[in-house]
Amino acid sequence: MPEHASRTEPGGELAAKVAYLSQPCAYPEKTSTVEARETHMSWVFLTDLHAYKLKKPVRYSFLDFTTIEARRLNCEREVHLNRRLAPDVYLGVVALCVDAEGQLRLDGNGRVVDWLVKMRRLPPEQTLESAIAAGRVQEKAVRQLSEILTRFYQSAAPVPMEGREYRRRFERDVGEIREELGRPEFGLPRDLADRLATALRGFLAGRGDLLEARAGRVVECHGDLRPEHIYLGENPVVLDCLEFNREFRILDPVDELAYLAMECDRLGAPFIEAWVFDCYVSRTADTAPRPVIDFYKCFRACLRAKIAIWHLNEPDVRTPEKWRERALQYLTLAQDYSTRLGC
Repeated sequence: MPEHASRTEPGGELAAKVAYLSQPCAYPEKTSTVEARETHMSWVFLTDLHAYKLKKPVRYSFLDFTTIEARRLNCEREVHLNRRLAPDVYLGVVALCVDAEGQLRLDGNGRVVDWLVKMRRLPPEQTLESAIAAGRVQEKAVRQLSEILTRFYQSAAPVPMEGREYRRRFERDVGEIREELGRPEFGLPRDLADRLATALRGFLAGRGDLLEARAGRVVECHGDLRPEHIYLGENPVVLDCLEFNREFRILDPVDELAYLAMECDRLGAPFIEAWVFDCYVSRTADTAPRPVIDFYKCFRACLRAKIAIWHLNEPDVRTPEKWRERALQYLTLAQDYSTRLGC
């Protein structure tokens, strides 16, 4: 079923928190402005020096943020997990309170009504996404990033998983993706979704042994390795891991790197894949078969198409055509990858 978000907190309470946190006077540090950005599951407030993330009180099949305690635990988990690849960025968790006069106060005294993740704000021009857009991606920086990621994967404890179970995860997910992409209310080409599902299922049926052989390499990864989450400064860091559901982080490292490569393809930088994988292979001797990488890229592109089109389920979606176009962009990429699967 489509992922409609449900809320138990009255909309006015969230609106009041967002309005308060959008003011410079709300913050203990001086700031000239506050930029508020809404994401699928959070509000992010950017001051001159910091970023504060407020979770929305939403419920999906894969998460439940409808209680203050659940949001506190998730904030703490986000800080803990993201310190693995961004140790100096995630500063901690701060309380949003109501004081004796009934006024909202951030990191002050009173009754706690919510929690926020506090982060050091990084220059947006340092993201890999910005570097690609500006045509200034440096091979040295990408290889340094790949070395950091490779060490991260090597230090992670293996997650026991049988080969058949690993293959069945994809079989289940392909079915769900096909069902969602084919919903008539989304207006996506039904025949394209059918062809992609057929190609993925064909690979799973005919060459699934290649995937089963990858099960022994599964570890707890980042889970959302996109160029917008990667900062290529003097010491590259990766932000915004997928903290709310551990199952989504249990991956083959090659799957995660293929996901990054797919996103770089979408942004017009296919050359980044070779830099990332050359470093990974040289340090691990893990030479995954090319069809496996293409399967991962095709699958991830379809999954991102599903996530993009799900924005149309939001009651207050402001740019529906943007999300249809984004979903089609991913599906076009997936179609290209599907031709390489050899099945």
